[in-house]
Amino acid sequence: MKSLLLTILLGALTLPVLAQRPASGYTLGDVAASFALTNVDNRTISLAEYKNQKGVIVVFTSNHCPFSKAYEDRIIALDRKFGPQGFPVIALLSSDATLYEEDSFDRMQVRARTKNYTFPYLHDDSQAVAKAFGATRTPQVYVLKRTGDRFTVEYIGSVDDSPQDAVNVQRAYVDEAVTSLLAGKPVVTPLTKAIGCAVKLK
Repeated sequence: MKSLLLTILLGALTLPVLAQRPASGYTLGDVAASFALTNVDNRTISLAEYKNQKGVIVVFTSNHCPFSKAYEDRIIALDRKFGPQGFPVIALLSSDATLYEEDSFDRMQVRARTKNYTFPYLHDDSQAVAKAFGATRTPQVYVLKRTGDRFTVEYIGSVDDSPQDAVNVQRAYVDEAVTSLLAGKPVVTPLTKAIGCAVKLK
């Protein structure tokens, strides 16, 4: 009996950490409103500019958060893999720079240049986009599929199941989600819990 219980418990530990419907912001199937924000190159970039893509991978991240730093190379890898297939990454920083100096626009520019970001790094200074999406953690990912001129939320949550170490990834949630969408299939695990630093609203 004890061995059976142990087997059940160990099995449960390998299951994805599922998230419930967000208390506010977008949930699955919602259409994301367009936004326009300043990129680190001082250009204004909007979601509407991606109307020729199959979708986008929207990542709320930050400079100061250890979890964001741990995921940085994996986010770059997602853009390099899926950008050419029609699902590029758009990164947004919505943290309050008065609380974290490292999250200032100047530091964003330095970070993007130092790490050779292949994607836009947008400054959500007013936090309006984070509030609209319901982003509460960094990093937190929203995979949007484009249908016509609409972008529909198909996945919300973490990049994968190993917040601190890429070597131990068992489930690459965003990779799985985008791969399914590109194949015309539904996302198997559309909601997971984002593990990271809290987005402190102003």
